[in-house]
Amino acid sequence: MSRDEGITRSRESCDYTSCYCEENVWKLCEYVRTEGTAPLQELFVVFISNENRMVPLWKQKSGRGDQPVIWDYHVILLQVRPQSGALIYDLDSELSFPCSLRLYVSQALRSDRHVNPAYHRKLRVVPADSFLSNFACDRSHMKNTDGSWRMPPPPYPPIHTAESHMNLDDFISMDPQVGWGAVLSLDDFVKRFAPESSSSQP
Repeated sequence: MSRDEGITRSRESCDYTSCYCEENVWKLCEYVRTEGTAPLQELFVVFISNENRMVPLWKQKSGRGDQPVIWDYHVILLQVRPQSGALIYDLDSELSFPCSLRLYVSQALRSDRHVNPAYHRKLRVVPADSFLSNFACDRSHMKNTDGSWRMPPPPYPPIHTAESHMNLDDFISMDPQVGWGAVLSLDDFVKRFAPESSSSQP
C-alpha cells in the first residue's frame, strides 16, 4: 500500500482487540503520530452512538448477511485529505481498509430515513490530537460484577492521562455540552464530510 492510500501498511499490522474499538482507534492514532504516516490534523475519531445507546451498523464482521449489528457505540477513524476523498478506518468492518467515506456511508452507515427513531445515529467527531491527549479508559465497563472480563482486554496497560483514568462516557455521550469535539446528526455528518453522498442516500 502506498503512502497516499492509507496511514498504515495493512489491517493486519494494526493493534486490534475485539470489542475495544475505542482503544484500537487510539492505537491507530498513536501509530500515525509516531510514524508520521499522515498529518495528524487530517484525522478525526468518530464515536457513533445515541441517547439510547442502540445504533445499527451494516457490513460488520460480527453481522449475519445483510442484517445490521446493533452496537451501544462504535468508534472509527476518519481521514480528511485535502486533495482527495475522505477515508474511513474501521477494524471491525468487512469493507476495505481503508474504505472511502462515500462507500462507508452507503454500505455501513446507510440512512436514518427508514430506521426507527430510537435507533437514529449521532456522531461525535473529535480531532485525533485531542483524542490522544484527553482519552482515558480503565476498562471497568468491560468487567462483570464479579470482576471477571466480559471480553479479554488488550495486552498493553490501560490508557490514561494525568487528569483522568476513565472518561469514556464523555466520548460516548451525544450531549454536545459534554466532552470533546462536535456532535452531529448522521445527515449533518454526511453533508460535512461526504457531500457527494448526501443526494444518493437510500
